[in-house]
Amino acid sequence: MTEQELYKLRYPIGQFECPNPITEAHIMDWIETLEQFPIRFEALVKHLSKKQLDTPYRPEGWTIRQVVHHVSDSHHHSYTRFKWALTENKPLIKAYDEALWAELDDSKNSPIQMSLEHIKAIHYKLVNLLRSMSKEDFSKSFIHPETDSEVLLSYNTGNYAWHSNHHYAHVENIMKSKGWL
Repeated sequence: MTEQELYKLRYPIGQFECPNPITEAHIMDWIETLEQFPIRFEALVKHLSKKQLDTPYRPEGWTIRQVVHHVSDSHHHSYTRFKWALTENKPLIKAYDEALWAELDDSKNSPIQMSLEHIKAIHYKLVNLLRSMSKEDFSKSFIHPETDSEVLLSYNTGNYAWHSNHHYAHVENIMKSKGWL
């Protein structure tokens, strides 16, 4: 497999490219994506068998089950980061090793329904929070310790809309390639 083919499997929709400037229309589109994602994602994966759920989406990649649990974990962290940035002045957030989290037994073996329900709940809360935020709120930020960079909440909104579509594409692509769709 070529480097380009591996890249396409890893980043099926490309990497997040944040527009500059971020407009109110971008924010509204991203919120819409975040609102619709849980239902779309659940509809995509809910009928998969255990064997299908335990299929990696790419060589040396996570299984579909691990992807579902990862989205739940990641989006929970994102929601918390929004709350910190809204209530503290440029807080230093806690990073986590997503690869190690994906190797934990709950990510490798637990039913996906618990994470699908959690994704629905956390997105409901996140979308409600985002819709209540002012323009100034989207200019607030947190500090990410791995890059020591300031992350604006406007950027984070787009990044998590992208993240939703990114992992949806991982699952959809393997399902198409296996003839499950």
